[in-house]
Amino acid sequence: MSINLTLLIVMGALYACGIYLILERSLTRVLLGLMLLANATNLLILATGGYAGLAPLFAKDIPAQDYNDPLPQALILTSIVISFAVTAFMLGIIYRTWVLARQDDIQDDVEDLRVAETPSFDAEDDAEVPAETSEFPLAAAIVGGREIPAEDAAAEEQPGSLNVDPRPIKRSPEGGGE
Repeated sequence: MSINLTLLIVMGALYACGIYLILERSLTRVLLGLMLLANATNLLILATGGYAGLAPLFAKDIPAQDYNDPLPQALILTSIVISFAVTAFMLGIIYRTWVLARQDDIQDDVEDLRVAETPSFDAEDDAEVPAETSEFPLAAAIVGGREIPAEDAAAEEQPGSLNVDPRPIKRSPEGGGE
């Protein structure tokens, strides 16, 4: 596959300028940046299409490798439609911003500034979680027919617990205990 260096340089310049413009605060510049990114992407898809060939119209006497791949062309057409829709949407946002505020620049949001100034420690999220998180604290539990303290009942979950009598419980035929 042959790579056209001029096409790659133009594509890189369009990507660089588009990203730079998207990072601006002016909505018009953001729109121009999106348009440059869309055009750079179209060039990228065009470059992946390979050599120019014959139109993808089938004829029996032409070998398959002489045809041009129609998939990059279809992807470029789809990209053009999507970029047109994004451009129209951004133009609507720019127009509405201009009608309401008579300005094109995005202003700092007071709430965003307040959130940015808060420390990263959140007392609720970063606090130590107690071992017992139930609303109904357990004072004692009945395990194996005898009452044990809550701390021992929590330790009951651990393997090798000594809190329970290892002898099996004898059951009556009715399903009761000893």
